[in-house]
Amino acid sequence: MRTNEGDCRVVVVGAGAGGTLVATHLVTALSSRFRVELVDPAPTTGRGQAYSTTDDRHLLNVPASGMSAFPRDPEHFLRWLRNHHDPKFQPHDFAPRAVFGRYIESLLTTATEFPGNARLVRRRAEVVDISGSGDGFVVDLSDGDSIEARAVVLATSSQPGTGWAPAELARDERLVADPWTQGIPEVGDVLMLGSGLTMVDLAISADRPDRTIHVVSRTDAVPHPHVLPTTPPVPPPPGITRTQDLDTLRATLAAHVEETVEATGDWRAAIDGLRPVTAQLWRGLSEADKRSFLARDARSWDVRRHRMAPATARRFHAIAAEGRLERHRGTIASAQADTSALRVTLDDGTTLRVAAVVNCTGPVGSIAADPLLTRLAQTGLVRPGPAGLGIDTADDGRIVGTLPEALPFLAVGSLRRGNLWESTAMPEIREQAYDVARIVSRSMHGESRRRPVDPYGLTLSTSQDAAERYNAALGRLLRLQDGVEEGLVEAVAADEGFVQAHAALALLGHEWGTNTHWQASLRAAHRAASDRHLDDRESSFLDAVTTRLRTDEATGAAALLRHVRLFPRDALAVSVAVPTVAFGGLTSGTQTAELVESLGRSYGDDWWYAGQLAFVRQDQERWGEAGDLSAYALSVEPASGHAVHARAHVFYETGQHTAGLAWLDEWIRSRGPEANHRSHFSWHAALHELMQDDVEAVRRRYERELAPSVVSGSRVVVDSGALLWRGRVTGAWTDDLPVGDVRAAAPKEWLTAPPTAFAAMHGAVLLAADGDAGALTQLAEHASRSEDRVFRDVVSPLCTGLVAVVEERWNAASATLTQVVATMDPLGGSKAQREVVEDTLVHALAMAGRNAEAAAVLDQRLSRRSSALDARRRASVVATDPSTTSEPVSR
Repeated sequence: MRTNEGDCRVVVVGAGAGGTLVATHLVTALSSRFRVELVDPAPTTGRGQAYSTTDDRHLLNVPASGMSAFPRDPEHFLRWLRNHHDPKFQPHDFAPRAVFGRYIESLLTTATEFPGNARLVRRRAEVVDISGSGDGFVVDLSDGDSIEARAVVLATSSQPGTGWAPAELARDERLVADPWTQGIPEVGDVLMLGSGLTMVDLAISADRPDRTIHVVSRTDAVPHPHVLPTTPPVPPPPGITRTQDLDTLRATLAAHVEETVEATGDWRAAIDGLRPVTAQLWRGLSEADKRSFLARDARSWDVRRHRMAPATARRFHAIAAEGRLERHRGTIASAQADTSALRVTLDDGTTLRVAAVVNCTGPVGSIAADPLLTRLAQTGLVRPGPAGLGIDTADDGRIVGTLPEALPFLAVGSLRRGNLWESTAMPEIREQAYDVARIVSRSMHGESRRRPVDPYGLTLSTSQDAAERYNAALGRLLRLQDGVEEGLVEAVAADEGFVQAHAALALLGHEWGTNTHWQASLRAAHRAASDRHLDDRESSFLDAVTTRLRTDEATGAAALLRHVRLFPRDALAVSVAVPTVAFGGLTSGTQTAELVESLGRSYGDDWWYAGQLAFVRQDQERWGEAGDLSAYALSVEPASGHAVHARAHVFYETGQHTAGLAWLDEWIRSRGPEANHRSHFSWHAALHELMQDDVEAVRRRYERELAPSVVSGSRVVVDSGALLWRGRVTGAWTDDLPVGDVRAAAPKEWLTAPPTAFAAMHGAVLLAADGDAGALTQLAEHASRSEDRVFRDVVSPLCTGLVAVVEERWNAASATLTQVVATMDPLGGSKAQREVVEDTLVHALAMAGRNAEAAAVLDQRLSRRSSALDARRRASVVATDPSTTSEPVSR
């Protein structure tokens, strides 16, 4: 064998689902000069123990919609099912396990059909040893052959263990040690030890009219069924990943499940919502707590987390209901054999006469149960994982041992259970397989160091120094602090080929309208991309940013939202997509809520996400939840601008103006100097002062914190201009309104061709404050010609209504603005911001003498929150028209 052949070879040990997926990704990612050797003694490929069954009654325990093999194509398995199994298959249906095995195998077969891809060699042998050799490996096989390789991936699954079996039973051939490779007798009663999903499937297969199936387990707990339709996952309790001990975690989870049942009627939503934080929770436990969990809690977790398909549950429970299945709590104490049967005695004294004992205890997770791992542990290449489960691995799947990190030696699947706990289901396996294949592919092309990552684990194709500068800038963006663009400029200065930083500069420059250099940043990103091997997330981000910046609003928004769906942990892209202090957003109303809530399965109880979710909850008028979420986020990161923003809205919408003003003033004093868009927090404080009818305080704050001398860019329109107009139409500030200074400082395009409907609303308000009916008419015409429906249906009528206000045609203004107020949610932003239009309507109604209607609008608002200003306005219209109700509705 030529010694340089190993430089082009990768060995994947294990041809189950995980190993086959790794091989598929490698065959696709590497060119034909490379060879992928998939080694496993099994006669099949892609099945492993989980999918080797041939009984179509054995169903997956996850609906088809959750079983795609590709992380970025969630509907791939469903399409394959419809093309190769059943054209009518639905997303919520549960496919046979055998069909899924064929699906996994077909992926590898398809990948090998392209001549430009790497070559696949399928070796049906057992790996008996692996050793490091120079800058590669030597893999020894049971058939006497050896393979030189540049990289090795372990994807083996543990075999079932029988250490529980009494000596006489262990020697008897009627012990079915591995039920997926050994048959169960057709005649006679059987005893199944273990009560998990394996037992359920085997009981269905082994059921006979004249047979009793005895199920023996220590807990007598069987998997719970799925319930259709499913209840969406409920996010985990804020701060749960910071729980310090197992007892506290147990209590927190019990309370969370109880609250979820009260809210949704289904505990499953609570368990499913824990998925993004499960690994963090496990890693946060001490070694002693991990072992305590395994002894006391693991079984309870498993039967709730890994559930039966509804059809499987019906079949299983029917067998029991018809008297053919008996469950026993305990274990096997002894066994005696005769020629016709086994007499098994349980530890409670019960004696059963059976034709076979079927091992359903599942795989053994320790190194000692696997000859290859035992050998590798002896040479130091692997070491036991936490709590003795599997082998120790780093976060990216690299095996921790004596080999240097530069040698690509990685693991996927159940071998990583000690570090991750949940590491056997397809959603985890597909991510691991893809990530490991990507690391191996890069190493095969000469990249030996790890690429740096952002705070959410996403790859950054750059130097460590540039990545640190980028991450510092991203952190400032997530906290809503100044210096984001300056930090990104520093990142590209450290690495001129840093595609992600160039693209981020382009996107932020475009969205914020703070500079005209975003075109140059986008060109720089594309130049750099032509010379750098990007991660698929980075490529997707660049494509989405390019579409966003070079096409119309609808197309650009759709491109960025698609990127967020594919890469939900791209926090920078999410920040732009969601309406916030910093961005108008790409969604509004229920769309925003659905988007943010869908991200919970990716972020868990992350502080930044908690701030985003808090804002959604306040918009849904779920004030208590919003307050709790924002308080949690601020306890982790006191500078979290999103949490401050949500909390400010809670204070405002619940009428806590005195407390809200005091809290905001302290935050502005202590954290405000670092805050980006700090004027918006000053606007919130001024809004509290306005609601208290403290006009002098509003004037002082405006001069100190909101005048054009201290505010610039789009914020001078959104915050300064909107406050002045609200002061005028509420009668709080009618003289010496400094509108001219604000208009002079405003971005010109916001008053003529605003980039979004949200910007257009504020531009129109500023033009109204300046009394410019002509400019408003032009803006109305511009909006009416837009391809964006919100511009046509909301912005254009708003401008027309404001023209009528400026021209003091009060009845016309009232009629038009009444329609606008009913349809303005798609403008984006918050209710508090859009409320300026409602204030204008009240003013128009009052000026038109339609006092009862004006009072009704104010009554509706006062029923939601207290306001000295609104109470005074209502009293004024009541005094003008005695026919209106004399008492306002109190909150």
